[in-house]
Amino acid sequence: MPVKCRNIFSIIEEMAPLSLAESWDNAGLQVGDPDAGVERILLALDVSLDVAREAKEKSAGLIVCHHPLLLNPLKSVGFDRPEGKLIAYLIKNGITVYAAHTNLDAAAGGVSAVLAEKLGLGSTSVLHRTGRERYYKLAVFVPAGYEDAVRNALSEAGAGWIGNYSHCTFMCAGTGTFRPLPGARPFIGRTGETELVNEIRLETLVPAGILKKAVLAMLEAHPYEEVAYDLYPLENEGPAYGPGRVGALEEPLPLIRFAEKVKAALGLPAVRLGGLPGSTVRTVAVCGGAGAGFWPDALRAGADTIVTGDLKYHQAQEMLAAGLKFVDAGHYGTEAVILPALRSFIQDRCCKAGIDVEVLLSQTITDPFAYL
Repeated sequence: MPVKCRNIFSIIEEMAPLSLAESWDNAGLQVGDPDAGVERILLALDVSLDVAREAKEKSAGLIVCHHPLLLNPLKSVGFDRPEGKLIAYLIKNGITVYAAHTNLDAAAGGVSAVLAEKLGLGSTSVLHRTGRERYYKLAVFVPAGYEDAVRNALSEAGAGWIGNYSHCTFMCAGTGTFRPLPGARPFIGRTGETELVNEIRLETLVPAGILKKAVLAMLEAHPYEEVAYDLYPLENEGPAYGPGRVGALEEPLPLIRFAEKVKAALGLPAVRLGGLPGSTVRTVAVCGGAGAGFWPDALRAGADTIVTGDLKYHQAQEMLAAGLKFVDAGHYGTEAVILPALRSFIQDRCCKAGIDVEVLLSQTITDPFAYL
């Protein structure tokens, strides 16, 4: 049975909440009907006409991309221009497009986190912090005997997870009172009579990014017609988020060998490097895409080398003058690693939710550069 596109959006936003996106970004729905049903999804870094044709050929009604199709506002959609032709093709063929961009860059399991893992970095931290996860305390009152169902629903939605522990809650018993009025359909009690019910106060921690999902899961599992619950914004500092990661190699390597490691790990035909080939690489900053602007953050974090893409001539000179080595693995090369990870995440969540959908990786190469 086809799944609505918006349900897939919600799954992606568990991994990369839209709240993590930069203010200038345009993550989210780009083109199409969020309520359209799809059975196949195509993942790609970019949406080109060739990618759109691939989606049609493979009967994929949804393209999930990294780079937004509509990053910059369009003043017109002329079919005589490349972007107009692409939008027209997508609409004509009923293909919806959704982008996870800087929110996926900043996410805990996002682009740079996967890149750091591919390169074997350990004990990683955020390179350029743009914020911290916000939390809410959710307290809900449940009739005794139903607390397990509500607790499990909240945990499955992502609430009550602290470090390596799940299902983290606090419960205490008490007495709830209510009087059903005319028109009510009480789960317990009779209309016009005040009821005293043994209830459990169930409290748990909810990340702001999944608050709506957690509340909906709780309401669905709760037996009452009208659910009494409280939400408290907390001052607790959650994990930092932002683009880039910094970590240490398990064993130091000469720069030339480390560059070869990057090239092999990312399956690239070539990389550029800066620094003495025999100099030692110990602590590495990584940032998928165009992350050269974060090189001062890399130095402050104690990195001796940065791996990113799109380095400019004068940026490279500044890095070397400051004592920072670099490996330029290209914009495409440092971001393509996210697609298999994103596919695994979507497939896992769909499987748990009983959603039957096929997730495909685009075979269209959108890297504009070739190497001799």
